Amino acid sequence: MKRTKMKGKNVILALVSLVLGFMLAFSYNLANKEKKSSSTLSDPQFARENELRNEILKQQKENRRLQKELYDKQNKVRTMEKDLSKEEQVFFNLAEDAEKYRMFLGKVKVQGEGVTVTLEDGAYDPKKENVNSYIVHDHHVFKVINELYIAGAAAIAINGQRINHNSYIVCNGPVITVDGIPFPEPFQITAIGDPNVLASALSISGGVKDQLVNDNIVFTIEKKDQVQIGPILGESSE
Repeated sequence: MKRTKMKGKNVILALVSLVLGFMLAFSYNLANKEKKSSSTLSDPQFARENELRNEILKQQKENRRLQKELYDKQNKVRTMEKDLSKEEQVFFNLAEDAEKYRMFLGKVKVQGEGVTVTLEDGAYDPKKENVNSYIVHDHHVFKVINELYIAGAAAIAINGQRINHNSYIVCNGPVITVDGIPFPEPFQITAIGDPNVLASALSISGGVKDQLVNDNIVFTIEKKDQVQIGPILGESSE
């Protein structure tokens, strides 16, 4: 009876051991399959991630190169703009100077604010035997013109005849000849410039106006908002 019990226990232990062994073997195989499956799935993913990472690094490097190239080109453009700006200023100055020379030479029509000075012979005085004592002479005209130029006049004309750097004025009896063209009195001298400055320069005490009035010349001056003087006759007006 005792032997039968022992034999039954051994059979039970053997069955338990067999079941445990089977369970352990199944768990081990399952774990290996999962590990192998995980490894099989992760390897391509890792390769793809690594590939994308390398591509991003490559793109970032290319972006830095392009940014540097853009920065260099922007610097070149700024340098060119500065050079062009300097050249433009030079050309502008040259054009401005050329226009001043044309105006000085009387080659272009000019207009602007200014003054008009009118010189007329004085009233006849029978007590004065010399008629030259009350008529306008070339030196009277010269005094007005010189004072206007000194005061900053940009252009001057006598009875519409433009005065330039080599103009000549000659008194010939009752007329005055300007560059070979005779003009009778009254003589109207037109000047372009600041009217206040020009008028003040002529009207200062003891100045040109007083000197001409003392010579019995009728002196009249008017400030003008708009004065126009044509080019020298025979010259281009462009």
